[in-house]
Amino acid sequence: MENTMKIGDVVQVLDDNLEGVILRFQTDNSIVIETKDGFELIYNQKEVIKIASDAPKINFEGNLSKVLAEKEIPKKPGSVLTKLSKKDPMVFEVDLHLEKIITGKNQNLTNFDKLNIQLEEAKRAMDFAISKRYNRVVLIHGVGDGVLKSELEYLLRRYENIVIQEANYGKYGLGAMEVYIKQN
Repeated sequence: MENTMKIGDVVQVLDDNLEGVILRFQTDNSIVIETKDGFELIYNQKEVIKIASDAPKINFEGNLSKVLAEKEIPKKPGSVLTKLSKKDPMVFEVDLHLEKIITGKNQNLTNFDKLNIQLEEAKRAMDFAISKRYNRVVLIHGVGDGVLKSELEYLLRRYENIVIQEANYGKYGLGAMEVYIKQN
C-alpha cells in the first residue's frame, strides 16, 4: 500500500493517546506531527493511522473520580474495634444486625438467607479475631426471638478455648454476647 497520508492530515498514534496533524515527512520513513498541545513529535509512519475528520473522536478523559467511585467496594460498617482502657484488652465488636452487614435492599431474602448471612459474618469475625490474637469479641445479635442467639451458641461450640457469656448489660443491653478467647 502506497503512502496515503499527506501534510495536514489528522492522525492518531496507535500505542498512545495522542492525536495531531502531519507537519512534514522525513527521509527515514518517519513523520513529524504537531499535537493539540503544540508539541512536535516524530513517529514512524507505521505507528500512526490517518483518521477521517468526520470520524467520531474517542474521549479518554472521562470523569476519573466517578469511575473510581463505581469500582470502590464499600466497607462494611458492622465491625468496630474499641479499646476500653489501658488495663482492658482490645475488644472486637461485631454488630450482626442485617442492615449493618449488607447495604442496599434485602427484601428479597428469606429468613433463612438472612440468618445465614449473619452467621457467616460472625464466623468471619471470629476467625479474624483468633488470627489477630484478640482476647475478646462482642457479638451484638439483638433481642428478637432468640433464633440468631441460639445459632451463634451452636456455631461457637465448634471453636476450642473460648468462653461465652452475656455481654455488659449496661453497654449492650440483652442483645449481645461476649466471647473470651484463650490464646496459647
